[in-house]
Amino acid sequence: MGVSRALLLLLCLGTCLGVGADPSTPLPGKIRTASEEWANYTQADGQGMAWDILREVFEPAGVKLETRSVPYTRSIGLVQRGEMDAQVGAYRDETEGLLYPHWHYDVDHIYALGLASKPSPTLTTVGNYRLVWMRGYEYNNYLPNIRRFNEIHRAVGILPMLTHDRADYYIDALMEVQEVLAKADNPQQFKVSPLINLPLYLGFSNNENGRALRALFDQRMEVLVKSGRLKPIFERWKQPYPFDENGNPPKP
Repeated sequence: MGVSRALLLLLCLGTCLGVGADPSTPLPGKIRTASEEWANYTQADGQGMAWDILREVFEPAGVKLETRSVPYTRSIGLVQRGEMDAQVGAYRDETEGLLYPHWHYDVDHIYALGLASKPSPTLTTVGNYRLVWMRGYEYNNYLPNIRRFNEIHRAVGILPMLTHDRADYYIDALMEVQEVLAKADNPQQFKVSPLINLPLYLGFSNNENGRALRALFDQRMEVLVKSGRLKPIFERWKQPYPFDENGNPPKP
């Protein structure tokens, strides 16, 4: 009886600590993550809220976080080829061939930036306008009835596009919209309108390491969300907490 109880305790501890679901698959000692560089989120120097979240997920389970800053589309290719273990900042099932976990780790609050003189778009009406967003983000797959859009490589031309009526709205996550707006000479000339909340995931490589790390991620997130241990990270970075009492993303 004592041995059985000890074994049961070890199994329970293994689940809480995020040991891989398949005991025959060794857990890697590190996870190599690739992400576009976003200020205060996934900075090249290893600082940022997303990096803090992922350290809390993986490192207590003995998996060291390694980070690499590359353009968004390149992060996808690196994971597809197995050169990196996970892509950061993905939408669920957006890339064929990558593995997506059950749990999201954050939420993108998607907004439209446009001239204050224009109507405020909604999720229902946004498809009626000329839209622009960064290359690779593919918001046409997540916003309804999109008909006219352009993808751009750099954010420097966004405000001139809006002021010279070459586009009606720029679409992006709120943090990026605020960063663009901060460069405006006259911010009162513009306004931001909320559209939708999109959960953010890691996209894992489709190989043995990727499967083991995905299982660990889901097990650890289950523990961390239910215990509330991720909340201080969001509070420290002054960002909204992305889980309700059932672990779901907030409604728009």
